[in-house]
Amino acid sequence: MGFQILGQVKDVEAIAVGRGVRVRDHLERAYGKGRRRNKMKGTAVVQLADGTVCEAELHWFEAHGIGRKDFKIKRVIR
Repeated sequence: MGFQILGQVKDVEAIAVGRGVRVRDHLERAYGKGRRRNKMKGTAVVQLADGTVCEAELHWFEAHGIGRKDFKIKRVIR
């Protein structure tokens, strides 16, 4: 499902940090070696592929020097 983030991501918190990120090897192969990999979550207003606008909980990976990658919608809030 494709989507676009329409505002800022709020209520950001880390789920896993460093070696706690299980797919670290995959991320390094796909995006390069970064420092301090984190799995994060937060909420944002998103527009889904069908045009529906809703608030959703997002999960993503980020690393210093690489940025935020692999956003996924885990739950539609409203």
